[in-house]
Amino acid sequence: MDEGKGNRWLTPEGASGLKLISPPLIFAVLMLAAPLATMAIFSVLTDGYLTILPILTLQNYIDTWSDVIYRSIMFRSLMVAVSVTAATVILAYPVAYFVSFHVAQDKKSLWLFLITIPFWTSYLIRVFMWKVILGYNGVINSGLKALHIIDQPLGWLNYNVGAMVLTLAHAYAPFAILPIFVSLEKIERALLEAGQDLGESRFLTFWRVTLPLSMPGVIAAVLIVFIPTIGDYVTPNLIGGGKIPMIANAIEKLMLKADNKPLGSAIAISAMIIVGVVSLLFLFLNRRFMRGQR
Repeated sequence: MDEGKGNRWLTPEGASGLKLISPPLIFAVLMLAAPLATMAIFSVLTDGYLTILPILTLQNYIDTWSDVIYRSIMFRSLMVAVSVTAATVILAYPVAYFVSFHVAQDKKSLWLFLITIPFWTSYLIRVFMWKVILGYNGVINSGLKALHIIDQPLGWLNYNVGAMVLTLAHAYAPFAILPIFVSLEKIERALLEAGQDLGESRFLTFWRVTLPLSMPGVIAAVLIVFIPTIGDYVTPNLIGGGKIPMIANAIEKLMLKADNKPLGSAIAISAMIIVGVVSLLFLFLNRRFMRGQR
């Protein structure tokens, strides 16, 4: 039996399955695993003048974590990602709840269609739109001046962390709404009715039944928003004006302008480790939460 299991790939079914998964597997290895492996190798090599010396060292990681500038950039990126994730999920949950519980069944597809409208334009255009809205001579400042509410444009609307959080929250809102909506749709309505029949208020029914059962969707939304925002490159350049760099901007400068690929690779690997640890922490907390509800 063990021998049959070991040779299952030699059977016609196994061979056809291998042919089926080979294209995406090869694509994943070439497009994901190979670049990551190259970056990991670069991170432990020594930087030379316009070249990379084949000398193993951990100095790149030491510089990454000991340099105040890189530590502050990592911390800023983490805080921006956490703020964007919190704002996005908190705002997305009521929208998903409304569509799931208060919209007629035959109208839900229309609402989901409307929610996905931002995807009709590219991410770059959506970010640039907020630059036009929040700019020194943008829509908000021009409107306030036309209404004679202000005499001079408000300079604090743009080129700050708050503007970056607002822009990123808008850009990733549909990514948070959809998984939460799917999770809410899977909840048996009979459970909610049973809770209210037992004398629970709507709020307590939501707190004790709806919210715990929708947590898988919430955790999925958190991860979907958090992971890309911590490495965002476009928004700090356009909305931050290049004055509030995040981790992706620091990596780009080291890789291309400073031609220090080992240090840039070490920072990139360190950022990936941070993202991995935070993601695993969310998954662990979700598992503990679900076990506590049982």
